[in-house]
Amino acid sequence: MSETSARERLKELIQELAIVRGKVTLSSGKEADYYIDLRRVSLQQEASGLIGEVMLDLLDEAKLEFTNVGGLTMGADPVGTAIMHTARTQGRSLDAFVVRKAQKSYGMGRQVEGPSVEGRDVIVLEDTSTTGGSALTAVEGVRKAGGNVIAVAVIVDRDTGAKERIEAEAGVPYLFAYGKTELGL
Repeated sequence: MSETSARERLKELIQELAIVRGKVTLSSGKEADYYIDLRRVSLQQEASGLIGEVMLDLLDEAKLEFTNVGGLTMGADPVGTAIMHTARTQGRSLDAFVVRKAQKSYGMGRQVEGPSVEGRDVIVLEDTSTTGGSALTAVEGVRKAGGNVIAVAVIVDRDTGAKERIEAEAGVPYLFAYGKTELGL
């Protein structure tokens, strides 16, 4: 599928499957007139491959060099694996990782799971972001594990301050594939 058609088809799936209208309370505690449930898209078989294509294109267009992608579990997990699988189909070596909200107190005691991020250039992912809190938790976890975060990337930006907060607090670029205006919100 061409970049344009993959991007357009993913946008259609987001509008069709992920946008729920009505009063909701977001994870940030803020209220909104709609909810973007991107797991309805990121875990759907057609959309998953499109997410990989669109997000990898977004990162490539930004001319970023990286070896690992991932973020705070749960929203980032399917995004990271979609990008990893798309990269593999292109003959590229790219690993995914998962960041727990807190370090484990048992087993290996890790907060970042998967192939090591130590000494690696990584992209922190999220499906959608309101305040940037989840991405910032992931950035902190990756940095504690020795990873070099070079950017944060999300599928949908709600335009509620996440970009500004992440760029100020984490000191890295914030990229997104779709803004709320583009999705008709």
